[in-house]
Amino acid sequence: MNYPTRIYYTEADKALMWERWQQGESLNAIARHFGRSHASIQGLLARTGGIRPPPRRRSRLALGRAPSTVSRELRRNGGRGCYRTSQAEQAAWDRGQRPKPCKLAANRPLACIVARQLRRRWSPWQIAGWLKRTYPADESLQVSHETIYRTLFIQARGALHQRQNAATASKGRFRPEAAVRKAARISPPMTNYATV
Repeated sequence: MNYPTRIYYTEADKALMWERWQQGESLNAIARHFGRSHASIQGLLARTGGIRPPPRRRSRLALGRAPSTVSRELRRNGGRGCYRTSQAEQAAWDRGQRPKPCKLAANRPLACIVARQLRRRWSPWQIAGWLKRTYPADESLQVSHETIYRTLFIQARGALHQRQNAATASKGRFRPEAAVRKAARISPPMTNYATV
């Protein structure tokens, strides 16, 4: 048996279907116009309960971005009524300037709060969540866990760098690379082992 091939209707075809449906034409008449069975037209019209759907927003599709990305960009730069592309682009460049000053370095009260919680052995995740709950209206006293981790990493790297400098400034000599490799190859005999 020869089955008809699946047909994909263009937006113009769908618009014509909806116009004819709104004018009161039957499914069979609309299907005859497209050379299909009434079932294929019925499936398309039944998806929205026989009511023509609102027109799709083409700008988001044309940009190749998700609708959430576009709405976030609009919200960040003044909303639907106030959005200006040149101002939004300049703001994006300003936000993207690197290196940015660390929020903990620029905000001393926030740094003191975070340091106190770290001394209490709280994790950066716990501190970030606690700050968000404790100061919900004051964004200057909120910080992400990533920022806390980054600050700790930079501080640790600085301390490590100082230790490295102290070691290299000492009068002792470093072992040559060949001696290190030879020591690694010679391992002590194994004791207290069990076979599997």
